[in-house]
Amino acid sequence: MKNNAKTQIGVIGLAVMGENLSLNLANNGWNVSVYNRTVPGIEEGVVERFINGRGQGKPIQGHTEIIDFVHSIATPRKILMMVRAGSPVDELLDQLFPLLEPGDILIDGGNSNYEDTNRRVALTESKGFLYIGAGVSGGEEGALHGASIMPGGSKAAWGEVKPILQSIAAKAEDGTPCCDWIGPAGSGHFVKMIHNGIEYGDMQIIAEAYWTLKNLLNISNDELSDVFAHWNEGKLRSYLIRITSDILQHKDRKGGYLIDNILDVAGQKGTGKWAVYNAMELGMPLGLIATAVFERNLSGNKELRGKMAKLYQRKSDRSVYNRKNLLGNVHDALYASKIISYAQGFAVLAKASKTFGWDLDLASIARMWRAGCIIRSAFLDDIATAYEAGHKPEHLLLSAHFYKEITSAVPGWEQLVAIAVKEKLPVPAFSSALNYFYSLRSADLSANLIQAQRDYFGAHRFERKDRERGKFFHEDWTGLGGSAESSVYNV
Repeated sequence: MKNNAKTQIGVIGLAVMGENLSLNLANNGWNVSVYNRTVPGIEEGVVERFINGRGQGKPIQGHTEIIDFVHSIATPRKILMMVRAGSPVDELLDQLFPLLEPGDILIDGGNSNYEDTNRRVALTESKGFLYIGAGVSGGEEGALHGASIMPGGSKAAWGEVKPILQSIAAKAEDGTPCCDWIGPAGSGHFVKMIHNGIEYGDMQIIAEAYWTLKNLLNISNDELSDVFAHWNEGKLRSYLIRITSDILQHKDRKGGYLIDNILDVAGQKGTGKWAVYNAMELGMPLGLIATAVFERNLSGNKELRGKMAKLYQRKSDRSVYNRKNLLGNVHDALYASKIISYAQGFAVLAKASKTFGWDLDLASIARMWRAGCIIRSAFLDDIATAYEAGHKPEHLLLSAHFYKEITSAVPGWEQLVAIAVKEKLPVPAFSSALNYFYSLRSADLSANLIQAQRDYFGAHRFERKDRERGKFFHEDWTGLGGSAESSVYNV
């Protein structure tokens, strides 16, 4: 498994992503060293199986000792770590640091929390090494054939790793690799986190579109598959729409549609929750994605939902809907909600960029998501174009293109939500997106009453319409209060 020739990059971790990224590197002409941390009796033989199996005949060296693995790589070493996020990364760093030389580069390609990456970049640089936190999206297929890769961290490392990472990245239709430098510290993993949040939103609204059509039209799974295939030829063209079409027509070994036998309990690994939490920390609304996260949580209450369904039976008036009109309404609701989801996500990225001083290039990020990743879709070019305009929009919905798209979709979107309410069908993400749009376009909201209530019970003070912004007032609402006031702060 070993030879004396130095390799150009090392990969630690031979689970699905690490194994396929190793093959991708080798297939693109790089000499690769691989190592897998083993648990005696559980993961023994992983390296041997890979080298003698899928890696056989490729420029890949296998190592079962970490010191041999590190010494097999040419300096400055480039080591891609594909291990589970959290403490396993820190444990691996503790093993690697004593074996490295100044200028060596560590790349974390897992789904690490960006705050962990902030800390690890600083720690690694303090020891004379370089650290990159790289979000990688695309699953098994992307890892093998080309993923969307979002690297950030030690900028001095970018020149060394750029040819390697861009060679294994997916290529957009114009040939541009879906990998470019994101920014300092944990920015790469932050961008990947928002990507995953948008992914949660996309999956939820697609599921709502499927469920609405299935319940309101006398339509077969094959017909539903055709609907999504047709949508994939237009504005909604995307990876998730395409695979939805495939899923709906797939049959199991017994000849039945597999989709009809899959339990309606959705799992999650946590990055969607992180996106919502960090948006809240930044004071940014991420309602559609939060709804998608909470709906996955709610789906887990299968037994409770069964009891509720028996007690609160859904009674439909069995209206007959015009198929063409309803398909149009669902399309418009899906498209408009998708725009809202991405607009919310990019607004969070813009706020993070300003707050943390990252100077994120939003157009570049949109282009990095055009291929390879799970949320790749046709309209990411439109997002990139909006952010490349001479006058960059403060919010995506202020751009001329998306103003036109949203206003065109609103009537069908509103009709669909109204129909769903009438039929007692849950469309939480469609509704959340619509209410976000309603709130955002409202020059005046009911928050004035909230401020009055806060001042009444807690002397939290308020601003006045007839005074300049930033000046706060307190009212003695009962005539019994004192002059003490609470300080003004926003969490």
